[in-house]
Amino acid sequence: MSEAVTRTLTTPPGLLASLDPLLREWLPRQRWFAGKGRPVTGFTLVSATELLPASSRLGLYHLLVRAQQPLVPGHSAPGGPGDCYQLLIGMREALPPRLAPALIGHVTEGPLTGHTIYDALHDPRPAELLLEAMRTRARIGGLRFERDPDAEIRPGLVPRVMTAEQSNSSVVYGDTLILKLLRRIVPGINPDLELPLALARRGNPRVPAPAAWMVADLGDEPYVLGVLQPFVRGAADGWELALRRLAKGEDFSAAARELGRATAEVHTALADALPTATLGHSQIQALVDGMIERLEDAVQAVPTLRPYSAGLHSAYEALGDLAAEGRTWTAQRVHGDLHLGQCLRSPSGQWWLIDFEGEPSKPMAERRMPQPTERDIAGMLRSFDYAAQSADPPAPEWARMCRAAYCTGYADVAGRDPRTDPVLLRAYETDKAVYEVVYEARHRPDWLPVPLSAIRRLAAPDGTDLM
Repeated sequence: MSEAVTRTLTTPPGLLASLDPLLREWLPRQRWFAGKGRPVTGFTLVSATELLPASSRLGLYHLLVRAQQPLVPGHSAPGGPGDCYQLLIGMREALPPRLAPALIGHVTEGPLTGHTIYDALHDPRPAELLLEAMRTRARIGGLRFERDPDAEIRPGLVPRVMTAEQSNSSVVYGDTLILKLLRRIVPGINPDLELPLALARRGNPRVPAPAAWMVADLGDEPYVLGVLQPFVRGAADGWELALRRLAKGEDFSAAARELGRATAEVHTALADALPTATLGHSQIQALVDGMIERLEDAVQAVPTLRPYSAGLHSAYEALGDLAAEGRTWTAQRVHGDLHLGQCLRSPSGQWWLIDFEGEPSKPMAERRMPQPTERDIAGMLRSFDYAAQSADPPAPEWARMCRAAYCTGYADVAGRDPRTDPVLLRAYETDKAVYEVVYEARHRPDWLPVPLSAIRRLAAPDGTDLM
């Protein structure tokens, strides 16, 4: 392996002021920006690292900036004020036509005056630089690039940025490796690196093993910036695959059963690799209280939920009653945001689970807490419902078959069918459906009937009949 390359750098004064007016316009338009609906009132520079000098034909800065935004009364936006974002800022005198979609703007003041700046992840040269830094374990300013010594990272792989991203950005290198660059950055151990590393050490084949990663050393805790993993060539996104099957009227239950098996394999490996916990009355009551609070907030935000409020409360109260009777549950590390879009199916039919960062809107400490595996299972059951309800016409029987097959596959491996704990599963699925109602009401009102169809079922007295 090559020796680590170390470079120390200084930041030119006035750098952020030079970029500020352009970033205020550009950042809120990005799909991964968490604070939509609120103006950006300013920025705080967390770190700036010059990767290529601005005096050259192509300059490159790696920035971590906090976007200051006011809180809007009654609006619980996913990103609070001061969210930290990772930016890769390229600088040229003029952009070639191929980079026009990446344009941020033209700088008219400060140390970058006269430059055109753009999102450099779309440019092959900066993307190649990141791969080479990981391959050689470089240290550049406060940035640290690490790698698995046994992983093969060939130099010269041709990069291409992926366009179907939401909360992060990804670059594929030669159909061999894929770099997931985290956009909203928080300090501490990130489960998107932590959990795949733990699974790789256990030899679990269902999660691509990290080949390398990027870290910023700032203060007492590191900031994980990106993870490089093997690219599953020819793989189909689980959500898109399910929609294609639905459009053709094809059965998906065999694939759903295999996905259940894959989920159980990952859960089993995580329980073996990392500590577990027992949840008793006090812990479950705290969980129930959180669910009830979210429901009450949701009813205020979406009055359409009000007729179902009592029935939904009963789903949570039933769980609290079980805990009060002395029932306990095992908690462990889980995926945290599992749905069909977080799964890939290879041409050979093998399922892979990806994107272990959990719900980005949750604090990191909460994302890393042990939880019952039903949290993940409920998320996947909701995903089957979403696919079926988005079909024209809706296909509830398709969803029922997929949900049942998924639980059966899970039981094949885990030795325990999730349906044997209907109260816990109903509570988690209800909590997820309530979240979906609020999200759709705010962002996609036309989709509101999808989670509402589940709300009606879950609020009914026989709401534990999940299949």
